[in-house]
Order: sequence, then C-alpha cells, then structure tokens
Amino acid sequence: MGASLRAARALGLLAGFYLLGVVLLAALVGADYAVFTWLHGPIVYKVVIVSVVLAIPVVRGMFMLRTPKGEPSAGVTVTVTEAQEPALWEAVRDVARQVGTRAPDEIVLIEEVNAAVSEDSSLLGMRPGTRRLYIGLPLMMGMDEMQLRAVLAHEMGHYANFDTRLTPLIARGRAQLIRTIAHFHERSAAKVAKERERQEKHAAKRIAKGRRATMVDTPGLGATYRGMAKIYTAYGNFYMRATLTASRRQELAADLASVAVAGRESAASALRELNALDSANNFYMSSYATLGVGAGLLPRPGQVFGGLRNLLAARSADLDELRRELSTEPTSPYDSHPALAERVARIEALPDDGRSGQAARPALELLASPEASLAALEQAVLTPQALALKRVDWEDLVHESMTLYVGQGAAEVREAITAEGAGPELAALLDAIDADPAVRWRIADRLPKSEQAAAATGRAAREFARPVVRRALDQLVTAELTARDAARWQLSWSDSATLRYPSDGFEDQLGLALDAAVADQPDTDSLRKLVLAP
Repeated sequence: MGASLRAARALGLLAGFYLLGVVLLAALVGADYAVFTWLHGPIVYKVVIVSVVLAIPVVRGMFMLRTPKGEPSAGVTVTVTEAQEPALWEAVRDVARQVGTRAPDEIVLIEEVNAAVSEDSSLLGMRPGTRRLYIGLPLMMGMDEMQLRAVLAHEMGHYANFDTRLTPLIARGRAQLIRTIAHFHERSAAKVAKERERQEKHAAKRIAKGRRATMVDTPGLGATYRGMAKIYTAYGNFYMRATLTASRRQELAADLASVAVAGRESAASALRELNALDSANNFYMSSYATLGVGAGLLPRPGQVFGGLRNLLAARSADLDELRRELSTEPTSPYDSHPALAERVARIEALPDDGRSGQAARPALELLASPEASLAALEQAVLTPQALALKRVDWEDLVHESMTLYVGQGAAEVREAITAEGAGPELAALLDAIDADPAVRWRIADRLPKSEQAAAATGRAAREFARPVVRRALDQLVTAELTARDAARWQLSWSDSATLRYPSDGFEDQLGLALDAAVADQPDTDSLRKLVLAP
C-alpha cells in the first residue's frame, strides 16, 4: 500500500471517530426532540439533563486538538551535534543515503535499549518537518557497528516509507478514543461510588438506631455511561486492528531496509541482540545500578548506565540463551511490532547475500567519548535527588549497601529477641540460650512462619523452628562481622554478591557452630570463639 493510500486510510479512520461523535450527538438530540414532543412533566427535564451529561465527553473527545507526539523519553535526553559526534553522524548519514531518504536533523541519546525516529510533520502528515533519531546508549554497548547500522537502517526505512509522517495522525485517533472511553468509565464509576456512599451512610444510621442494615446495592447505575463507552470501544477495536495491521507491515518493510544496508546476518543478529540486551539492561538497572539507592549511594559518574558493559562481559552464557529464546507473540495485542521470532525468521529465510562474518568494531566506538556521553546522560535522566547521592566505586557500593540491608533485615530478629527479655545483639542472645535453651523456640514463634509450621505442635513444631533460629543467628553473625569489617560483601558481575569471610574454611566452621547452637542440647562456645573472640 502506497503512502497516499495509507494517508487516506489513516485520515478516514480519524474521520470515522468524528462521524461516530456526530451520529451519537444527533441521536441524543433526536431523543430530546421526541421527549419534548410526546411527553410532559419532570421526566422531560431529566431526559434532557442525561443527554447533556452524555454529550459532554463526546464533544470533549471531538475537540481534543493536540496531537500526541509519541516521542520516547521526552525531557530526559541528550542531543548531540555533528561537531560533538562526527563519526556517529557520518554513520547515520551514510545509512540514510543507502536507504534513500533524508537524514535526521537531530540525533538524541537516550537511556533505553531502543532506537526510534520521529518527525514533526504538519497538515495531517503531508508537510515534512524536523526529523529526530533516538539512539539508546545501552543499545550501543551491546552491539557492533554493523548491527547498529542494521538498526539505524530499520529506522531510516520508516522515514523512506513516510511512516513517521502518518504516526501523529494515527496517534491522534488513538488518544481521542482512549480519552473518550476513559471519561465515560470515570463518570460511571463516580456515579456508582456516590450512590454506594449514600447507601452506606443510610445503613450506618439504621445500625446506630439498632435496626438491621440494608444491603448496599447499585444495580444498573452508570449503565448509560458504560453503554456509550462500549460503542466507542467497539470502534476503538476496529481502529486498532486496522492501524496495527498496517504498522506491522511497516515494521517488516523496514526490516528489509536493514538487510539491504547491513546484510542478512547482521540484521538478524541485531534483533536477537536487542532481545538479550533489553532483559540484561532491566536486570542490571534493578540489581546493580540502583542497588545502593536505599543506602544513599550511586556508582561513579558514567557508571549508572555504563556499568552494563561489565555485566555483558561476565554473563555471555546467559546472553546466548536470551539470543536464542525469542518471543513468538507480540508483547501485547496492540504492539505495533510483529513477534520478534517472526521477524528474525523472515530475515534468516532470505537468500545468502555473502556478507556473513563481517568484521566490525564495537558500536560504542562511534562516540568521541563514551564516558562523557554516559555521564551527560546521567545528568539529563536522573532526578536532582538521585544526582545528590554519594558516588562510590562498585566494590564499596555493594559492600556498604548489603551491610545496611542485612542489618535492616535483622531488625525483626532483634525485636523478637528483645521481646523475650534478651539484648538485641548476638552476644546477649547466646547468653540467653545458655540460660534457657527453650528461649530459641519462643523467639522462633515470634518470627514469620508457614501455615504448616503454625499448626505443628511438640517435636514437629521444634523441627520447624530449628531452621528459623539458625537463619536468625546467621543474620546476626553477618551483621556482627560486617559491622566491624571482619567480613566484606564481594561484588560479582556473573552472580549474586557473596560474603567474603575472614579466612579460608571460616564458612564451614560457621556452619558447624550454627548447627551446634540450635541442637537439642545447645553449645554456643564454638560460635562465641569464632565470631565474638577478639
């Protein structure tokens, strides 16, 4: 389908929204006219009021004139000039030339594993405007230059097919439908809530008078609003199906542009890499980059996003698995992209173009100074509160954060110990165990337990309690050792953080000492000597 036909269809779908509004308004006016003609009395005014209330969201939706831009990461980006990044600009222009389209006017760096394009077109997409290319730095960290060129060619393909000019037109229709439907549902929910509140107050008064309360019930309330919402929802489903079919065809066409520029192998591997990088970056941001936030810490400047490179280097086996496991379904029924597995399969089914095994430098080398770009992105993306956090090396961040969190995790144990009359520290607990071994089971009884453990009695209850007490002792030991730097949390990019004990064999000795402390006849001496001895 040519650009003109796609533009005509997009315009027709948007016009359908307005036509539906006109039809509904005409129906409401017709209903009011019939009421005025055939009925008399208060019911006439009630019908008119209902018609006016129903007409308001219809009119509001029709006159929502602002076109959503749909640009990623608005307000948290770094725009780079050709003087700042000449190699990147040269690569982008070269790709645009090969695709046969005008290069973007701006290149914007973002913090996502993504690349996207936009265009500030006007006159319903007929007049071209400023073009922007968005490139995620995490994307560049995991790709070589040919893979990045494949991604860029895909985005330039959207320009060449005029996809970006029609996007605002389609986005306007979607936004208007969503807004109108949401407004009807809000009005329905508000009406139900108001009636429920009235009935609950009435029931409370009856109870206060010693009378039986009536059941709160709101049958049929808000049905008119929900009915109007269903009408728009039906058109919305048709609108989404029509536009998504075209959008997914556009994505497949853009994939062919990436093959033409970078070759079949680079285009397919770029999509596989995209899948792996997205999962890896999400894991990195939650488990590493933001690990220290609760302790008031962030990694050194440039490392909040740049530390991803360490994870990628250390977890190659995990990444290989992610490259193979491609989704066979779109991420949602309304995702404009076909399933990743389908896209890769289409590309790999193309004839061999003889460009496999192309040598390419890391994509990040296209930047004049990757570290400066990463630091600048932090300044643009992070909040002032985050930027004010203390910056430390990765090793210190992991140790200080884990030490704090383990200490906080032991707070519940300390509360249970204190409630049994012992001090909150490890030494006081060991003294309490020596004086009264049964204190261990009472402490365990104050800590969270499973339903099965709660129902157990006698010997069975003790066996459930034993590992609980052991974990509590282990938490206190860890807090004790890390507080006086006798043990240190060790950073690992390939696995979870681990605790480095004072000496070889310490962990095995600790296990035996903990077992002795929770035995039926407890022995705390070995734990004292191992942990508390000077």
